[in-house]
Amino acid sequence: MVNKIEPLVVSAVEPMKIILSTKNPSKAEEIKTIFVGLPILILTLAEAGADGEAVEDGATLEENAFKKALFAHQIGVWAMADDTGIFINALNGAPGIKAARWAGETATTEEITQHTLESLKGVTDRRAIFKTVVALVSPTGEQHFFSGEVQGKILEAPRTLPQPKMPYNPIFVPDGTDKVFAEMTAEEVNSISHRGKAFRQARAFLESFYSFS
Repeated sequence: MVNKIEPLVVSAVEPMKIILSTKNPSKAEEIKTIFVGLPILILTLAEAGADGEAVEDGATLEENAFKKALFAHQIGVWAMADDTGIFINALNGAPGIKAARWAGETATTEEITQHTLESLKGVTDRRAIFKTVVALVSPTGEQHFFSGEVQGKILEAPRTLPQPKMPYNPIFVPDGTDKVFAEMTAEEVNSISHRGKAFRQARAFLESFYSFS
């Protein structure tokens, strides 16, 4: 006979803390929006007073997401992180998990955008898939993973200036819309994006794991 596990109760008076392993303000804004309505306080690395960032030397999105979450992990506090890659058809899936580094380790956001467009110069097949994996590590070290993806195409020129550390947002149009991510509100992005899909799964997991009151 399997005993039924009752959900843990979390008081809304003292919100549950989750450290989000990022220093990217644009990403943090999107993610925090997903958890609105729950008694959860999401703190970025900077807000939590953490120095440095994780080394992303994993071979998969899952490995990198876990490395980042582990970097932010503290006893008694949940840690959460994501890793995202963009897989471009005409480039045989490149840059893949190296999306933030394929223009060089010190390349700026603008340089990554430009490098992507130059790599696709004259290419007619501009299809690409964005994939995200979210790693959630419990206060006692249990690991949970969630994933999401969205298909779309890459434009021949940016529609807007890039957001900080978001080099593909001005040039990627998801299927089903005529906007690039950079033209959308945080709510619009979260409703269709790879990252939004993965983090909504993480929210649903926490809602099933805890009884928020």
